Amino acid sequence: MKKTDSVLIITERFHPEEFGINDLAQAWQAKGYEVAVLTQTPSYPFDKVYEGYRNKLFQAEKWKGIKIYRVLSLMGYKKGVILKVLNYLCFAFFASLVAMFTGRKYNSVFVYHIGPLTQTIPAILIKKIFGNKFYIWTLDIWPDSVYAYGFKKRALYEKLLDSFVRAAYKNCETVFVSCKGFKRKIQKYVPDIKIIFSPQWAPDDLVFDNVIPHESLKEGFNFTFAGNIGKVQNLENVIRGFALVMESRNRIRLNIIGDGSNLETLKDIVKEEKIANVYFWGRKPLKEMPRWFEGSDVLIISLIDEPIFSLTVPAKFQAYLASNKPIYCVMKGEVADLVTNNKVGFVAQPNNIDNIKAGFENFLNTPPKELKLFENNMKSLLCNEFDRNKIIQQMTEEIFPLPISAQG
Repeated sequence: MKKTDSVLIITERFHPEEFGINDLAQAWQAKGYEVAVLTQTPSYPFDKVYEGYRNKLFQAEKWKGIKIYRVLSLMGYKKGVILKVLNYLCFAFFASLVAMFTGRKYNSVFVYHIGPLTQTIPAILIKKIFGNKFYIWTLDIWPDSVYAYGFKKRALYEKLLDSFVRAAYKNCETVFVSCKGFKRKIQKYVPDIKIIFSPQWAPDDLVFDNVIPHESLKEGFNFTFAGNIGKVQNLENVIRGFALVMESRNRIRLNIIGDGSNLETLKDIVKEEKIANVYFWGRKPLKEMPRWFEGSDVLIISLIDEPIFSLTVPAKFQAYLASNKPIYCVMKGEVADLVTNNKVGFVAQPNNIDNIKAGFENFLNTPPKELKLFENNMKSLLCNEFDRNKIIQQMTEEIFPLPISAQG
């Protein structure tokens, strides 16, 4: 018999990979619920198997009391779109096989939807066969993100994608969305679905008390970008806007922390265009990031000008808020509105190099005392909109209808 206090989380990414689902799973486990995870062999973002793991068809382990089922990960997904898509399908296939044997044990299935919506396939299978309740936390909206990453919008392809998206959400009890703008996108496919706004929160591992600035960030005014470095992060325009400011100011620095498919392209731009004071620091462990943030004067968040990204609030935004550093938002939409309306930084248009230059200058021309005023606004926004405990409790009450103490 399935326990009403049990849940199987399906996600491509889980510990030791650094994603918000790790914290949520631990929170449920700490509350006394039985939590298991169905995921891949860890390999992100390096596209290679983590030390201490083998890329086997199936393996099981425990982490902090959480049972983890792992299936094969198809390596090479950073090298091209075909291998990336094959890896998505690989997880959906092998996870579905494992789901046939494990799904009956759990009352609910919870999909952490970052990247491919194909992660819902094993969840739908479990629901159809065993009658489990199915919930999804959507942090990446389909099919919009598919087109934003370069796939052509052809009639047959669009019809197939729309049908799949409709089927995925139609099987859900409740959809949790990380961005308010996702709600109308999903309701286009399933008008009557229950949707709850559940944004991401700042990672629990980020501790900003008594932080010493990182020694690599030297004197001068430090702008810092941290996170994945792909084409959609729009860093080509950020760098070129910075270069225009550098023509008249040499005591400013642009620090880029992270790794990704577009990193070498950015390095080539800096070298070929002879842009000074741009520093690439590579990927750093999450626990080190407070020191890098503390040594920065302004933190940069940027995305290309695509409709889907105007709805998106990247996870780094909440981490930036927790650091109490002013935010330079080079993107349109929801994040730009949050930055402007709550007075936590300045905004620039992602496709306008001159406007990006002007944004840099806004920070440089603002007196330090005025920049400091952003700090209180950040604390208020983080508390009111992105409070970790409130969001987790909201999700818990939806998935587990009775507290542990009330379950017989």
